[in-house]
Amino acid sequence: MANIAFILLCHKDPGAIIEQAERLTAAGDYMSIHFDASSNAKDFKQIKDALADNPNVIFAKKRVRCGWGEWSLVQATLNTIEVALDAFPRASHVYLLSGDCMPIKSARYAHAVLDDNDVDYIESFDFFTSDWIQTGMRDDRLIYRHFFNERTQTRLFYTSYEFQKSMGWRRSVPDDLQMMIGSQWWCLRRTTVEKVLDFVKARKDVMRFFRTTWIPDETFFQTLVRHLVPSNEIETRTLTFLMFSDYGMPVTFYNDQFDLLLSQDFLFARKISSDAAKLKARLGELYASEQMEFQTSNEGHALFKFLTGQGRVGRRFAPRFWEQAARLGQDRTLYVITCKKWHVAKRLRARIAEKTGLRGVEYVFDEEHAELPDLGGIQSSLEKRTRHRRALMRLLYDSFDTDRMAICLDPSNLGLLPDLFADNCTTKLLEIECNFSEEYLAGHAVRVGLVGQDAPQTTFKRVLPTVRENFRHESEQIRDAEFLGYLRVSEGMDKEANSIALSTFLDVPAETARDILDVDYLFTD
Repeated sequence: MANIAFILLCHKDPGAIIEQAERLTAAGDYMSIHFDASSNAKDFKQIKDALADNPNVIFAKKRVRCGWGEWSLVQATLNTIEVALDAFPRASHVYLLSGDCMPIKSARYAHAVLDDNDVDYIESFDFFTSDWIQTGMRDDRLIYRHFFNERTQTRLFYTSYEFQKSMGWRRSVPDDLQMMIGSQWWCLRRTTVEKVLDFVKARKDVMRFFRTTWIPDETFFQTLVRHLVPSNEIETRTLTFLMFSDYGMPVTFYNDQFDLLLSQDFLFARKISSDAAKLKARLGELYASEQMEFQTSNEGHALFKFLTGQGRVGRRFAPRFWEQAARLGQDRTLYVITCKKWHVAKRLRARIAEKTGLRGVEYVFDEEHAELPDLGGIQSSLEKRTRHRRALMRLLYDSFDTDRMAICLDPSNLGLLPDLFADNCTTKLLEIECNFSEEYLAGHAVRVGLVGQDAPQTTFKRVLPTVRENFRHESEQIRDAEFLGYLRVSEGMDKEANSIALSTFLDVPAETARDILDVDYLFTD
């Protein structure tokens, strides 16, 4: 029977870590914990004290200060694996988890899956030919050396990167390796992990290479496993269910998504909200149960595609797209209207144009067939508009012969807003908050291909909470960003409150704002 050594990378929430360790080891498995060396020392002591008497729990002997995108994450994983293999000789598999992962099947079911399939579970796609990275930095992750943390040392990161490019200091990938890429989360057989550790000791050249690659946790194990293990012994997938928004941020699961998670063909899920106490309790009970029968409709794959429609973002903290050339101009004003219900934003923009003469375009970066003037071909496709956003915006101002312009933007396009506000023009943001009925959510799920028109109601019931929560999360991200001058009109507020917000947004008299909103059909579906 399979015995799992869980490798837990964590940095916060000691109570949840203790519960997770006790839950997973109660089923007879093992856990090796790496608690980020830069995290709270009291939290680490709390975890060690609470688990001191658990013989199935061990801690990494050498803790590392971890940073997103750095080699430190891989080093922490290797340190934690080494102590696990020494301490738990009976472990047949090594399963990498984060502190906010939870099981979505029973332990009995998980062990049976591993017993029945003598393979390694790891996403492993060709780095250069696959479309795993759809936007942002790609080859440059490897061919240049990255010494700084992009998040905490942004200026140094890009200065070093641009300097190497200007000097032509490119480097080659190790000749005998086919570079692969995939999710950080994997489950490997013990024999495979031992081969990786032996390779690490023998190939110092490869280690030097990976230490200065960018985001190596998505390439290191993925490349070495493919190099060391026959392809027929690799299942190119992860056993951990995770989804990313189209801003590249992990989707968080909440209390009302228990049934959705169980229906996915995975053993664990990431990320479970720290506030989802009811969901955690139910999943904990499930893991300890004897349940072996699960109906896996697996609509999570459609949800994943829906939420990553613009691809995993390869460069989450990219240089602002208007910083590399001329700006829009200090004398110009950009009015951004963001709303999930496109027809509502379009109605409001049309009313604004009618009553104030303010020119603009609708969902220029979201809708393939947005109505745009002829701008010499740059407007011909959504892909072109997105790639040449800076030039497009300047051409629109010139085409309309105006210094004031309004655009509509889907809330999922949060990545554009910091760039808009960073420009030296005046940027104003108005969010339109709408109510979402079950009928609307169902129609949206069908329109974007999450479910079929004739799907059973049980499938809709599993999908709709995730769609609703994604809408809520997008709105929450916009508010949390605290953009200067952010304003909101809402279907749930009275017309007077909405008029005040709209008046401030447009810099028009309150009477004009009331006139714009004086329609009964604005929020009608």
